[in-house]
Amino acid sequence: MRARTDRTTVAPPASAGVAVGWPRRSEVAGWLLGTALITGTALYLALSLGHGVPAPGPADLPEPGRLTEWALPALRAVADLTAVLTVGLLLTATLLLPSPEGTLSGLALRASRAAAWSALAWATAAVAEAVFTASDILAEPVRSFPGPSAVLSTVLQIPQGKALLWQAGLAFVVAMAVRWTLRTREAVWVLLVAVVALAPPVLTGHAASSGAHGFAVVSLLVHVVAASLWVGGLVGVTWVAVRGSRRLGAAVGRYSVLAAWCLAVVIVSGVGNAAIRLGWGDLFTSSYGALVIVKAAAVVALGGLGLLHRRRTLVRLGPPADDAAGQAVGARRAFTGLAVVEVAVMAATIAVAVALSRTPTPSTGQVYTDPVTELLGQALPAAPSVHNVLFGFFPDALGMLLVGMGLALYAQGLRVLRRRGDRWPAGRTASWVAGLAVLGWSTFGGLGEYSHVLFSAHMVAHMLLSMVTPILLVLGAPVTLALRTLPGARVPGEQGPRQLLLGVLHSHVVRVLTHPVAAAVLFVGSLYAVYFTSLFGWLMGSPLGHAAMELHFLGIGALFFYVLVGIDPGPRTLAPLWRFGLLLFVMPFHAFFSIALMSSSSLLGGSYWQSLHRPYASDLLGDQVFAGGASWALGELPIVIVAVAVFVQWVRGDAREARRTDRAADRAAGAGVDDELARYNAYLARLNAPRTGVGGGRADERR
Repeated sequence: MRARTDRTTVAPPASAGVAVGWPRRSEVAGWLLGTALITGTALYLALSLGHGVPAPGPADLPEPGRLTEWALPALRAVADLTAVLTVGLLLTATLLLPSPEGTLSGLALRASRAAAWSALAWATAAVAEAVFTASDILAEPVRSFPGPSAVLSTVLQIPQGKALLWQAGLAFVVAMAVRWTLRTREAVWVLLVAVVALAPPVLTGHAASSGAHGFAVVSLLVHVVAASLWVGGLVGVTWVAVRGSRRLGAAVGRYSVLAAWCLAVVIVSGVGNAAIRLGWGDLFTSSYGALVIVKAAAVVALGGLGLLHRRRTLVRLGPPADDAAGQAVGARRAFTGLAVVEVAVMAATIAVAVALSRTPTPSTGQVYTDPVTELLGQALPAAPSVHNVLFGFFPDALGMLLVGMGLALYAQGLRVLRRRGDRWPAGRTASWVAGLAVLGWSTFGGLGEYSHVLFSAHMVAHMLLSMVTPILLVLGAPVTLALRTLPGARVPGEQGPRQLLLGVLHSHVVRVLTHPVAAAVLFVGSLYAVYFTSLFGWLMGSPLGHAAMELHFLGIGALFFYVLVGIDPGPRTLAPLWRFGLLLFVMPFHAFFSIALMSSSSLLGGSYWQSLHRPYASDLLGDQVFAGGASWALGELPIVIVAVAVFVQWVRGDAREARRTDRAADRAAGAGVDDELARYNAYLARLNAPRTGVGGGRADERR
């Protein structure tokens, strides 16, 4: 019988009482059947509790039929489960299992190939759900649809249908791409496509139509992605355990860190998302609130199971010694038994989440009463004052996510360095925290609140996001901190997180983007492209569009100032004078933009500002002129900051070079090696030496 690769082949001692071939196929089949039954039962009970499947209506009203009403949640559950399985298998193949020489081999390759089949099932379920969604919205049974072309035409007219087709298309791309992927870096890109494929249904579900819809959509999207990585990763390592891989300990060790982060994100984003849909009383008096409590209890139980893993099973896993094979198999069995229970609870939790998405939300007072509230996601704020602008709050989920994750990840990096006994400059930490503080004020602070209703406040926020925050964040050297703290390769040639980050830094795309000309053109060109076209009004009219602008301003500013004052390693290094010259070359284009704003007689995004009907600052053109002046004034601030940063880096660079040269000269002198600097110093010493005879000095000079 041919031995399988990556599988335990050493027989345990008889006292262990465990067969080498454990688990048997019948046991695995029983686990799968039990998980399916638990998931189906949880879905049925949750739908019944939340009235997710409506009762039959009057006979004279059109209905989609009971098949459609039950097929929709069932297909959504299948799509979610296969999506989680796809993400988990790809995560296992790329980051959890060690892959020597950066290639997918052994179980990593098998996991990648298995992801192709789960992605294909995901795409099929999404297409079927799109068809039944059309049946549900049109209140017409599927059997009454005239033909495939008519079905496709109907689906394309429905936002939910288009989102599901997008998801199906991306899942199909994953299924096809995985079959041609043999290297870890390529598989990581496929994993990113699979994560992106989770997004389309989120943009058209409950979150898109709730109060504070921008916050609801972003928080739900973060919740779904974190949960998929968490659940999928557990499914992946459980599959590794069932296959009997010797590398289970390495995979679980890396997964446990990821799971802790994902669990924290799932809890925070879930609480935030539920808070905007439920009042405190609705949590205990409504069906939706009851399902939220059930889901929260399941998450807490999963956290407890994870803690049990850390204390009892993870410490027993590891590479088996020759005289302890039975103990290694026993540890694998203990881990698998607990992991199977955890997977079943996670699958049931996904079923509850599906039922929750089909349960009507109770009224929480956040009902749209006018078009302005519908547009902003909240009521129009009061007239601006110093207190409101400084201490106001706006539920901007993107800003809160960036600030929260930025603080948490940076703090974790500092913690890792401190445990190793390494030092990190306090100035970099202060710069990073200051940058996040400015980012927070410009997005979910008082300035961020008024950036949605006043063009002047929007322009100030834009200037801070694109020209102040990036400088402070870049001077915090986050990439350097990541390179010093991310886990590296566990086997020779593995593409660990640190190696993947280095690969991105040295990629051709990054080399092109960080070229000084490219960075300058993107920084200036995007400014004119956004504001002097119809794109600005379109983006302002959508909470997600406004979030996209914030992300664009921050990203393009970080790219430009990374080229100018970046401490982190990069493809090329500019001399200090070239950096300052590039800044002086770009700033006039920004000044011209500000002048164009002040002198323009037409409103930028006029239809959006007019639709607000705000009772204060009613002179829209005057507010735009003020915005241009603020833009011009704030444009001077980066010149000062960059000039100081470049000067300090210049001085420190010269000092480092002088110390390096001195150390080289000392080493050469100590080793008796001929060194140019040593010869020059000796020559100076001879010139300054006292002359001992007539003509001696002249002879030395002639020599």
